[in-house]
This record gives sequence, C-alpha cells and structure tokens, in this order.
Amino acid sequence: MNFPSLLAASVFAIVSLVTPGPNNTMVLASGVNFGMRRTLPHLAGICLGFGFMLVLVGLGLHSLFAMQPQLLEGMRYIGAAYMAWLAWKLASSRSAPGGAIASARPLGFWGAAAFQWINPKGWVMAMTAVTGYLPPNASLDQVLLLGSLFALLGVPCVGVWIAFGSGMRSYLQHPLHLRVFNGTMALALLASLIPLLRP
Repeated sequence: MNFPSLLAASVFAIVSLVTPGPNNTMVLASGVNFGMRRTLPHLAGICLGFGFMLVLVGLGLHSLFAMQPQLLEGMRYIGAAYMAWLAWKLASSRSAPGGAIASARPLGFWGAAAFQWINPKGWVMAMTAVTGYLPPNASLDQVLLLGSLFALLGVPCVGVWIAFGSGMRSYLQHPLHLRVFNGTMALALLASLIPLLRP
C-alpha cells in the first residue's frame, strides 16, 4: 500500500469505526453500566477481533462467501438472533452504575471478538476495506498492515464511546433513569438490525 492508499484507508477506518453501530452501542451501554475499566476487555475484543477478521477476509475469505452465498445468509440470521438476545439482556438489565448486582458482567474479550463475525456493520466494513484499499493480489504484509491499521484506530474510535458512557454514570445513578437508558440502547441495537434483515 502506498501512502495515499494508506491515508485513504485511515480516513475510511476512522469514519466507519467511530460512527454508530452495534459495537459502539454496546460499549456505550457497558461504559454506563460497568465503567471504563471493566469495559476495556470488550474494547480489546472488538479491535483485535475485527483486525483478525479483516486479515482473513483480505487473504481470501471473501471469495468463499462469493462462491457460497448461503453461508453469508446464514450468518445474517445468526447475527440478528444474537443481537436481539443482547438487546433483550440489555433492556432487562437491573444493574446500576453503583454495582447493585455483583453477578452482572460486561461482555468480555472473547465474546466481543466472536461477535465481529456476526456483526453486519463489521462485514460491510471488512469487504469495503479489502476491495477498496488493497490491490487485487495483495501480499501478506499489505493485508496485515490494513488489519493492524483498523485494530489500532479502533482503540480511540470505539474507546470514545466507552468514555462517554462512563462519563454518564454519575447522571444515571437513579435506577429508573438507568432503565430508560438501557431500554433506549436496546432499541438502538434492534434498529441496527433493519439494514441486515432488509431484502
């Protein structure tokens, strides 16, 4: 990748990583409910999980989906079902910023990394990045560079959502306010399914 391509890929990465989507909705809610420190494994899972997925797509995984479109179709519905379950868990959460329920846990590293494989926005980003910013016969170094770029830029771009959520904790101490917030985030997560399920 030459410098202009790297710069263009960086701009695309920043815009796509910082804009609303399932990952950012979930870390915002996690920041509110669990704080910055407990949400960091979730952030690491997103960044490294997506970077790894992007590398595999760049190495040819996208051609498998071109040959077997039913695989991608199946992943769409698995992803939709999982996101609906996450939305229900969020809406029914009774935890409070003060930690009223000790058993409540944020999504961890492996869960967040695995979620990238069924995240519809993640697949659109990965396919666009690979087809738009890598040459047709990209080398392993070029693919690794693109995956690393997204993983590194994901830290501040997704992290700002955690920081925003963590900063809101003091305003959401009242259980009713927190329930309203969690319900709103659950609806936002469900709304992100609309493009996924649209024919």
